This record gives sequence, structure tokens and C-alpha cells, in this order.
Amino acid sequence: MTDIKKSGTFKLGDRKVKRLGYGAMQLAGPGVFGPPKDHNGAIAVLREAVASGVDHIDTSDYYGPYVVNKLIREALHPYPKDLVIVTKLGAQRGADGSWNPAFSAEELTSAVHDNLRHLGVDALDVANLRLMFSHGPAEGSLEAPLTVLADLQRQGLIRHIGLSNATAKQIAEGRRICEIACVQNYYNLAHRPDDAMIDDLARDGIAYVPFFPLGGFTPLQSTELSDVAQALGATPMQVALAWLLQRAPNLLLIPGTSSVGHLRENLAAADLVLPSDTVAVLDRIASGIAPAPLRGHGIRVA
Repeated sequence: MTDIKKSGTFKLGDRKVKRLGYGAMQLAGPGVFGPPKDHNGAIAVLREAVASGVDHIDTSDYYGPYVVNKLIREALHPYPKDLVIVTKLGAQRGADGSWNPAFSAEELTSAVHDNLRHLGVDALDVANLRLMFSHGPAEGSLEAPLTVLADLQRQGLIRHIGLSNATAKQIAEGRRICEIACVQNYYNLAHRPDDAMIDDLARDGIAYVPFFPLGGFTPLQSTELSDVAQALGATPMQVALAWLLQRAPNLLLIPGTSSVGHLRENLAAADLVLPSDTVAVLDRIASGIAPAPLRGHGIRVA
């Protein structure tokens, strides 16, 4: 079995977690809406992740909605003492599966209580405020919604607060309101606008959690990546994950899948060490492949 401890650890709130975690989004139905096609398979993936040493699971009550958090509770409750569950707030699903902003005090407070109930916990380990000003990061004040979460944190309902889909300016604004435990943005070896942000956060000991479009690394298919993977006897996804692990020490990865086999492949990226000349080849991909267009929150929301 792969030893994911090889990926190292980094601080997430008041805990250190292994840098290879698991993103639970794909356990919901098509379009992250409705129940999974294979309920028992979803339970098996969650249990396999924890059995393999994963101690950081990313989720949200708007996956389904409510479906994924209930699956996590069914599969893993009572939770291992070292497991950190990170959820997201700031959106809700329409009856048609649409993704809609939910930033009011009432909506955020209700979402926190829903997450607590569906996960079966007394306090959320980490709650990320998902910013919904645009499909991608876009400027806009987060003072009002983040103040609500900071108040819920003081009440003991949230242990740590993070941001998702945020700009550098918003992160600075957020840090004036409360301590920010992590930032979760769209980033991979072909889409790298947050390079400077990652380095700044690393210096301040703040985790950066890259998320990817639904479907994984489809935009990254390239001759360079395929050639590197073949030479190393690995899959393109494993190489892309290994590149992230070597990119900066504060990156916490949450690759998602609904397959036990793919889960094991993803975690095996911890065993893959990329030589410096290989990293140089991969670094060139960012200038050779245009990032995929954001096609709506149903695709990009992590």
C-alpha cells in the first residue's frame, strides 16, 4: 500500500495533516446533484481513503445537496481523532441543480447548522467561505459574510475559517477580520495565476488547497505530460499531482474520485519524485496550454 506520509504534512488550522487528502465532490450524482449511482461504492471509497491514511477530506453540504455529507457520516462516523473535515459555505442549490449565492447572515447561519447536523459533529473543523462574485476569482468585499462566520466561530460552531475562489486583496481583507486557515482556488500545472499568492501564503504558514474542474486534469492532456508520465511509468494525473506536491510545501491536495481504483492511483502520487529536468518540462506547459474556460459553477465549484 502507498505510504502517503511521504507527501509530508502541513498545518491546517491547529492540526497538521498529510498533504494528500481527498475531495468528496464526485460522490454525488451527475452534475454534483442528487444521490450517487452506486451508494455502496461511495461508502467504500470514503472508507478506503481513511484506511489508506487520508486525514483531510474536503466536502460541502451543497454537494447533492446534502448527499455527500450524509455519505461521509454514514461511512466514517464516529470519526477518527486525526480526521479533519473541511466544508464550504456561501452557495445553495436550486431545484434545477443551479448554483446560487447564499451570503446572507440567515443563509450562512442555516448552512453551518445544516453541516453540523448532516456531518454529525458539534463544531466544523474548517469552514471555507466560497466567494460567488463570478465564476472565477473576482473582486468584491467579503466583510459582511465573513463577519457572520467569525461570529459563529466565537460561538464555538466553527473551529477555523478559510476562503475559496478568493483574490489576494480579499485574502488581505479577510485576515483583518479573522485568522484565515487556508485558501482554496483553481490551480494546476497549466493554470498558474496564483503562483505569487502561493509563495506569500507559504511564508505566512497558510495552506493553499488547489481544486480542479470536474473531470480532473482533462485540460492538461498534452504531449509533454503524456511523455513524462510514460517515461516515469505513471499516469498523467499522478504526474500532475506529484508536480503540485513539489511546487510548494503549503499545498494540500484534494483529488476527487468515485472509484476505489482511481483513489489508490491518486494516492500513489506520494511515491513519485520528479527530477529537476522533468519539472522544467512540466513548467513549460503553463505557457503552452490555455486554461479551460469557466463554464459555470456546476463545473468549477469545488
